[in-house]
Amino acid sequence: MEPKRLAVSGASGVVGGPLVSELRSFGHSVRLLVRDRARAGERDNVYWNPAEGAVDPAPLEGHDAVIHLAGEPIFQVWTKSAKERIWESRVRGTRLLAEALASLNAPPPVLISASAIGYYGDRPADERLDEDSPKGEGFLADLVAAWEEAADPARAAGIRVIHMRLGIVLSAAGGAMAAMLPAFRMGLGGPVGKGTGAFAWVASHEVPGVVRFAIKNRALEGPINVVAPQPATQQEFTGALARALDRPSFLRVPAAVARLLPGGMAQETILASSPVYPARLLAHGYRHRLPDLDEALGHELARSLEPA
Repeated sequence: MEPKRLAVSGASGVVGGPLVSELRSFGHSVRLLVRDRARAGERDNVYWNPAEGAVDPAPLEGHDAVIHLAGEPIFQVWTKSAKERIWESRVRGTRLLAEALASLNAPPPVLISASAIGYYGDRPADERLDEDSPKGEGFLADLVAAWEEAADPARAAGIRVIHMRLGIVLSAAGGAMAAMLPAFRMGLGGPVGKGTGAFAWVASHEVPGVVRFAIKNRALEGPINVVAPQPATQQEFTGALARALDRPSFLRVPAAVARLLPGGMAQETILASSPVYPARLLAHGYRHRLPDLDEALGHELARSLEPA
């Protein structure tokens, strides 16, 4: 792929960090959308503030692609205020950016926007969900539907829009896996509930390959499930994480304890079963870098030990 002019929001996150590093290693020019005015003057960064509805689209004129990852973390305790922050940042932020891109004389041909497999809700582990599967129920499913719809202004302007429905991102730097690591490192890890639900995962260092593939493949658009080809059960995942850390995994957290978390977060994330399959990526010829769970966990943990 020839060097591209790219812009990325959410570059400091668990997905954005590896992505920006890889894009630059391939010679691409990467401009960051940042909320700190002081940083906006560095390396031609672009200032934007979704909470204030502020963005200057002019610096994005003529870019080859925009990758939108920014938003309030979903994996947190869902208090009423947290839900409001998540909704506003994901939906309002995406719409603000989509409208800004649509206003350009030379908009980027493609917008790749983060999304989530929470769209499908909690489903039986023996199902196989692809991108045509119906929307599920709950806050997270409703959020994802609104989040993806918020990109419609870009789509209406002729921009190819891709929604990366990310599975549970494996990273020692943040998210669900990072939250589990302290307990697992002490040998106190294990599944929550029965552990039989489907656990659709993706290594954080898989995502850059998906992004580069999506930019190049012009026939790819709409939602794409960004997960490994074979989901594990939660029991299998926790066992693999314990093996990667050379620790036992025999404790089990009762589902009733997890349900005590407010807002239904546990029911829709920790306890939800997500038998999601990357049908569109595979149909378009994508080959996963890290399709094996043990290898992916080893890779992510090893990367966390490398000097910054």
